[in-house]
Order: sequence, then C-alpha cells, then structure tokens
Amino acid sequence: MSSDQPDLSAYAGRWVALYGTQVTGVGETPDAALHMARHSRPKERFALRFVDDPSGELLPLSPLLEQLRPLLQTQSQPVYLVGGAVRDALLGRISHDLDFVVPANAIKLAFQVADALGVPAYVLDRERDTGRVMLPDAHTSLDFACFRGADLAADLRDRDLAINAMALPATATTTAGLIDPHGGQADLAAGQIRLIHERSLLDDPVRSLRAVRLAHSLGFALTPETETAVRAAAPHLNQISAERIRDELLKLLETAVPHHAVADLANLGLLAEILPDVMALATVEQSAPHHEPVFAHTLSVLRWLTVVEAAIEPQRTQKNSASSVLSAVKKILEPYAAQIQALWQEEVDGGVNGRMLLRLGALFHDVGKAQTQTIEEDGRIRFLGHEKAGADLTGQVLRRLSLSNEAIARVKKIVAGHMRPLHLANSGGKLSRRAVYRYFRETAVSGINIALLSLADHLATYEGTGPDAQWQALLQVVSDLCHHYFERHEETVAPPPLVDGRMLMDALTLQPGPEVGRLLRLIQEAQAAGELETAVAAIEFARICHK
Repeated sequence: MSSDQPDLSAYAGRWVALYGTQVTGVGETPDAALHMARHSRPKERFALRFVDDPSGELLPLSPLLEQLRPLLQTQSQPVYLVGGAVRDALLGRISHDLDFVVPANAIKLAFQVADALGVPAYVLDRERDTGRVMLPDAHTSLDFACFRGADLAADLRDRDLAINAMALPATATTTAGLIDPHGGQADLAAGQIRLIHERSLLDDPVRSLRAVRLAHSLGFALTPETETAVRAAAPHLNQISAERIRDELLKLLETAVPHHAVADLANLGLLAEILPDVMALATVEQSAPHHEPVFAHTLSVLRWLTVVEAAIEPQRTQKNSASSVLSAVKKILEPYAAQIQALWQEEVDGGVNGRMLLRLGALFHDVGKAQTQTIEEDGRIRFLGHEKAGADLTGQVLRRLSLSNEAIARVKKIVAGHMRPLHLANSGGKLSRRAVYRYFRETAVSGINIALLSLADHLATYEGTGPDAQWQALLQVVSDLCHHYFERHEETVAPPPLVDGRMLMDALTLQPGPEVGRLLRLIQEAQAAGELETAVAAIEFARICHK
C-alpha cells in the first residue's frame, strides 16, 4: 500500500472521513463518520469515502465509474449512484446513463466531472441544483442532482417505483453497499413493478407511462395496486409537458414487443390521453381482406414489423409461428441487411433514428382512416385519401409532441407513401426503372422504410402471407426497390445531372423560371429510365419537351 493510499480494509462496508491519509472518523453512514471526525477536528475539511466491501457480489457497472473513482473519493460529501443504473446492475446489465445524487453543490460536481473527462457539462436546473455531463460519442449522459428532500432516505422515498428507489455509494462495486429501503431488490427477483406509495404516480403522472415502459423493457408485470394507480393517473397526463410524454412514448416504442406495450397503454387508459387520434381507431371497422378494426390492425402491423426487423437483424429471434414468413422476408432482405441497419442508425434532428421513424410510421400509418371512412350501398367500407389525411394528422400530433421538423417530415412521408409498394405490386409486371425513379422521387430517404412497412401491413391484413400471388409480387417489389436503392442508386434513384440549368438556358435560349426546373426533372427521369446517357442527348430531349 502506497503512502498516499491508506489501507482501509478494516473499515469494509463503512464510511470513513479522511484528513489527508489519516482516518479521523468512521461510521455506518457518512453523517456518522463526519460527526466523529469533526469532534476531533471541528474546522477541517474531510474527504468522505465509502470503503468497498469485497464480500458482496461484484456488480456490472459502467467503466466510467472506475475512471471517476479517484475524483469521487476526494469529495467532502457522499455521492450516490441511484435509479436505473443500480437497477440494471442488479439485473446483470451495464447502464450507460448514470444518475448521481449529493446533499448539495450538484452542478459544481457535474462540472468537476466534465473537466476530468474532458467533455461538456450543462446546467439543467439551477434552482434544483441539477447538472448534466454529456459524452456524445458514447451516447452517454451523467446527471447530478441534489437530494429531493432532506437526505438520501427522503430522496429515495420521493421516487416512483421500488426498483428505481435503490442507491449505491458511487465508488462501491459490490452488492454489499446496496441501499434498498423499499424492497426493490425483492421486486426484481419477483419480476414485478410496484409503486412506492399511493401518491407516487399522482405526484408526477408521467411515471404511469414509465411504469408501463419498464414492465415491457424488463418483461415484468405491474402489481394490481400499481395498475390501479396507473389508471388513476392517466387523466392527469394533460398536466405534463409534451416533451416528457414524447420521450416516454419513444422509449416505449423501442421495446422488443411494441404492439403489446401500445395495447397496454390503450387498456390502461393512457393512450386515449396522449394519442387520442390513434385510440379513436378502435371503433373504425374495415372491409375484407382486413379482418380487424383499424386500431387492432395497427397493433398487428407493429407485431409483424418485428418479424420484418428480425429478418434484418440476425441477433434477434422470433417465435416459430412466424418462421416461414421470416425465412421468406430474410431471403430478399439479407443481402441489404447491413445497409438497412445503417439507415436505421442514422439520426435526424432531435436524436430520433431511422428505426424509430419506421415504428412511428407503423403506429400512425392508418390514423387518417377515422376521418375518411365511407360505407357504400353494398356495405363495402372505403378510406379514399386516408394516406394524405393521415400524413397531415400525423404532422399535427407529432408537432404537439415537440418532435423535430425533420423527424415530423420523415414520418409524414412514411404515412403518405405506405400504400405505394402495394400499388406497385398490384400493377403487375416487372418494376420498370421509371417506376423505381418515381417511387424514390416521392419517398426520398424514407423509401426503404416504406417498403419494409408495406410487408408488415400486408402480413397484418391477412394475418399471414395471404394469396400467394400477391405476397410474391410484393416481395419482388420490395426486393427490386432495395436493389435499386443500394446497388444502382446513381443509375435509377438519383442519377448525377447530365446538364445544369445554365447549360439548358444557353442551349434553348430560355429565361430563368419554372420551365427550366420542369425540363431538368424530365431529363433526370428519362436518364433514370435509361433513355438518356449524354449531355447532347439531354439537351435535344429538352428541346423536344419544350416545344
């Protein structure tokens, strides 16, 4: 043991107050250790340190904690890791988002940690003494806050669920240091979500969404009392900021079985509060080949979408009931799996990635059917124009939830275009280069997500592949669209211009204006169709089109 690192093993599992390298106070709590130290040295500053107990079970914790340990061990106040990171460690998972609480000066500590890591820190709430450290490259955040209440016990009591109301001294590495006043560890073992007290959810109604989300993320069940509390909290969600509701909704859609999570939101009365336009689809009936009302169909689309996703992500598994569908979809998508996953990983403004845009598109794809439903004399139900109406309504809903303009535009594009691959499949014959170009001209970067959604939509409509000819035609269309987008992009999707506007104006003696743009678009389409290959041919083509 070096002279600057005292041997503290005799104090395992307890707190010590250090003056330099000298132990001047020991206690079961940091306050007890500090009280003892001040008895002998009333005016000195001490470092409070929790002495790790190796007899406990080693916890899987973020490597950042090891990196920060030297700094945290010099603090004159206790620092605790709380909430999800502790819960995940007990479940054998490493959490990359870390929440810390301290008695005071949390913002100051956040900036000290940021300096040590060489990354930025921000003030989240000066009044509540809350700061954040961001590690964008690692997609990691560290939040620092002062206690909610007089001490750690009050802080944990003010949290939502027992499994989130556990703490660990920030330098501890084993279960021996666990602080669990509300039985969270027992709930983890029982696989249940339980609120701490009857007002836990009413004090902050967004916790009702979090309870459902955690149940699905962890594969747990709500206790009967928690389920009752969730229902009671639902009408109070209108008191919560749109941003907080949005964040919980997106996390919920990230779960492995999003259709079950959305169904639970509906059954517990939460969906009617946060997405009334989607909940309104529950009573909207449809004609064959549909076999479910629109909301039930939407849940089925989300369910089948997970099968489509599994065909692209080999690490995911599916139940045997979907194995034949999975094999068929995998056959056409496997050659492009890496490229599709790369598209899904790309983020738009606001941090929403391509895969989340697809799931949002699935959730909203038929939202326009409630306002476009008509019933003909023979009883057939139609939804003419539901794609456009749905895209417009989707924009309004997502704007209300404060998604970024870019994310809103992408999801609207998915909703507006979700029928296009089905129409292409029903048109018969081989997909022409011109048809491919026009498809991607309208759908742009959302075209691949739309194609994937069309597979889930078809499968949900028939609760399986349905008529073989239609299914095979759709598979071929999706395969062709992927082939052109990923392998022939510069030929048929976005060919580089043969001429520019200036060349066209000089050759045809044109003035700047809409006609120039129209001719350039016609040239690009003909080029994509394989009809033009040179600038000379493009100008001659434009001359004919201009006449």
